[in-house]
Amino acid sequence: MKHKIIDFPTIKDARGNLAVVEKNTLPFDFKRVYYLYDVPSNSYRGGHAHICQREVLVAISGSFEVVLKHDNQETTVFLNAPDRGLLIDKMVWRELKNFSSGSICLVMASDEFDEADYIRDWETFAKNEH
Repeated sequence: MKHKIIDFPTIKDARGNLAVVEKNTLPFDFKRVYYLYDVPSNSYRGGHAHICQREVLVAISGSFEVVLKHDNQETTVFLNAPDRGLLIDKMVWRELKNFSSGSICLVMASDEFDEADYIRDWETFAKNEH
């Protein structure tokens, strides 16, 4: 499967909720964490695929949509819960859009930044995804 939702272990009580990401929570060891914030609602992010890197996206605050394209299929996933993450495997085109006001997208990546791992052109991706 090229993408799936991961439910993070959560501890809930009257003081608030705590979601946990530990060694066994993700199907990979993450080497980089970054986040998107102050994204205007009419903007989009992403517009690329990774050759090797895998990622988990989390709506820490607010909401946004993730459009995934692979194997001649398109799926849109709506993220709006900080205790759920979207696992995106390698060679999946992703576009993030429709950010709500105050939204924050946290990304946990399997590798450090490497420009050579990115495919930023849709036509190049479509020719090479198989």
